[in-house]
Amino acid sequence: MATIKDVARAAEVSVTTVSHVINGTRFVAPETAERVREAVDRLGYAPSGVARALKANRTHTIGMMVTNSTNPFFAEVIQGVESACFARGYSLMLCNSEDDPDKQHAYLAALRMKRIDALVVMTGNMDPAAPAEFAEAADVPTLALDAEETPGVSAVADDSYAGGLLAGKYLASHGFSRIACITGPERHPRSAERLAGVRAALDAAGMDLDPDLIVPGDLTVASGQAAMTALLDRPAPRRPQAVFCFNDMSAMGALCAAGEAGLSVPGDVSVMGYDDIELAAYMSPPLTTIRQGTRELGTRAADAIINHLESAAALPRVLKLMPRLVERASVGRAG
Repeated sequence: MATIKDVARAAEVSVTTVSHVINGTRFVAPETAERVREAVDRLGYAPSGVARALKANRTHTIGMMVTNSTNPFFAEVIQGVESACFARGYSLMLCNSEDDPDKQHAYLAALRMKRIDALVVMTGNMDPAAPAEFAEAADVPTLALDAEETPGVSAVADDSYAGGLLAGKYLASHGFSRIACITGPERHPRSAERLAGVRAALDAAGMDLDPDLIVPGDLTVASGQAAMTALLDRPAPRRPQAVFCFNDMSAMGALCAAGEAGLSVPGDVSVMGYDDIELAAYMSPPLTTIRQGTRELGTRAADAIINHLESAAALPRVLKLMPRLVERASVGRAG
């Protein structure tokens, strides 16, 4: 591989002049600059990215820690982060911790060694305090996705209370009085917000959310299926007419359980999801859901942290994106 000295020798200039031409750090006579560029092209010289990064104390690399990249929701958010990074000349270093503390610590050490410029944390089922701990360990600007406001860490999330409100109003307007919720883990901040939104919507409609129809899950297909099976195993008067699942993956499990019980959706029971992952439109029946803009979450997070790096723009304390209702075929009307 050609070195900067080879270029200087071929162009008959000093190494310093070659550096100034490549980095644009000082005026160089046009004829001389052209001679240097010609030598660079002819010799196939490529400046060392590592050396330049060390000199500038920047690597143009963003680290990202996720808990489970196999969930389509996570995958679509990651896609948004990656595309925004690429468009702005940054690389993304992705680490999937699988909720394993040992892996989290090992990845944080590796990210520090790679000299990342900033860190994005996709919280998922992490402890709410984890992003602040990661920010301290990584010692770089840190932004948490799908997280609560945490001291020392910025956050980008959807307004899950507004999303729960939308879902509750929609189901109430369709005449349902027995509405079940398959939630996420109790410590998951978005789950608590969605539940509060549903309660507020039903309260405004003069209805109560029956505590017996609130079934906790872990936002996976299996937990959605198990929760729906438990709901449908009840005597007919205690079964729900409609089920609001707190993400699309658990809604997929709920649809499977309804099919296994010999029930039609939405003829016998209606099912609603949250997220609007790409797969939601292809479920059977296509899923009515609350869209929170998965790719937009990722792009807004990446843009916010890159703006901070490049222009010292303040990171948002909490940037909340407004969800919206997407009507498809999985919700009918109360009989």
